[in-house]
Amino acid sequence: MTITHLFFDVGGVLGSSGWGTEPRALAVERFGLDAADFDRRHREVVGPFEEGRMSLDEYLDCTVFDVPRAFSRDDFKAFMRAQSRPLPESIAVARALVGTGRYRLMTLNNESAELNAYRLRLFGLAPIFTAFFSSCWLGATKPARRIYELALALAQADPAHSVFIDDREQNLAPARALGMRAVHFTAADALRRDLAGLGIAA
Repeated sequence: MTITHLFFDVGGVLGSSGWGTEPRALAVERFGLDAADFDRRHREVVGPFEEGRMSLDEYLDCTVFDVPRAFSRDDFKAFMRAQSRPLPESIAVARALVGTGRYRLMTLNNESAELNAYRLRLFGLAPIFTAFFSSCWLGATKPARRIYELALALAQADPAHSVFIDDREQNLAPARALGMRAVHFTAADALRRDLAGLGIAA
């Protein structure tokens, strides 16, 4: 079966996690937050935050700045941005795939709007990917089936001719259910081998 479309997760595949468990734990330590309270507040609003229904400032109002703090909002935002680091070897795989001229590449990720826009610029993804199917713009998050359906429809991609790459198995299951090929990402070298096994050579 000829593959025409490849969908890449961003956090955990092309770069570090945007605002996942590890960055949040570092924020708790850096800013002296109450870990249990911050985690509870985050879980209460992460859905609207990542689905584009809550701005970064609204999120911070609910999770951090509900009480006066010794640090500023700008300090906390700068810390959030600083947790983002590209994974150059993985990005190189994507760049090589585009260079063949045989595939269309898109991202498919869960991310809040402000962080998503910042990370796409920081990682230099615009020249590589045709489209960015992010939860903040689609109004749905992985692993809900809806986000995969929207991405496939907007890309005009046949699931049987498509591959989805993600570092979390729970996010791969819906892709498989829709008929997509699924690749569990662990490292760039392994990704090259897994893609080669599907007849995709970079």
